Amino acid sequence: MKDIKGIIFDYGGTIDTNSLHWSEVLWEGYEHVGVPVSKEEFRTSYVFAERALAKHPYIKPEHNFLDLLIIKCDLETGDLVERKIWNTTEEDRKAKSDAIAHYCYDYVLNVLKTSREVIERLSKRYPLVLVSNFYGNIQTILKDFKLEYFQDIIESAVVGVRKPNPKIFQLGVDALRKVTNTDDKTMPADSIVVVGDSFSKDIVPANSIGCKTVWIKGKGWGNEEIDESVPTKIITDIANLYDLFA
Repeated sequence: MKDIKGIIFDYGGTIDTNSLHWSEVLWEGYEHVGVPVSKEEFRTSYVFAERALAKHPYIKPEHNFLDLLIIKCDLETGDLVERKIWNTTEEDRKAKSDAIAHYCYDYVLNVLKTSREVIERLSKRYPLVLVSNFYGNIQTILKDFKLEYFQDIIESAVVGVRKPNPKIFQLGVDALRKVTNTDDKTMPADSIVVVGDSFSKDIVPANSIGCKTVWIKGKGWGNEEIDESVPTKIITDIANLYDLFA
């Protein structure tokens, strides 16, 4: 990819899980600790927790990623018990819920060994901006994970716009121009690359405002209609990202 002047990264599912949808990471955790529910029953509780986190300020700016996972898993497992899907004691529920959170946290730490190195190398060549649907604590997480390579961060809970609305990516484009002291003529949209794991939430809206896109194609939620002609490039491992810009 030539004539690139800046890169916009997604966070969740891209940097932290290398394109494995977070529902799949969590489900691995459920299987690992032996929660006796079906995947479909879990997915219902996953959606419940995501909506609850979007609606209520359970996540505080000072919460790191392990804090977030513990809260998320507590909401999910609590819903499974509330719906009488999982018949267990509160002590057992809490112990397994926390174990799932720690399993997922360790999963992310392992992925970051690769993604952190890739982002660090790219940051030496290009200005980077992060655009993420998140809960207001992304700054804490980036500091905790030693990922402070971004010149600006556009976080949905802060700016009031969520993917797949293209406006959030336009904010990312505007941020890149601001940190580089350029304008739309010096840094047109097609000189900016958006990197993400979600076809519908990252690639389609970024493409709609004229950005180039790199889709890290992995195991998603399973309900997307895919047109592989839309992304500029498709890879299956974040480890291969740097080579695209060589």
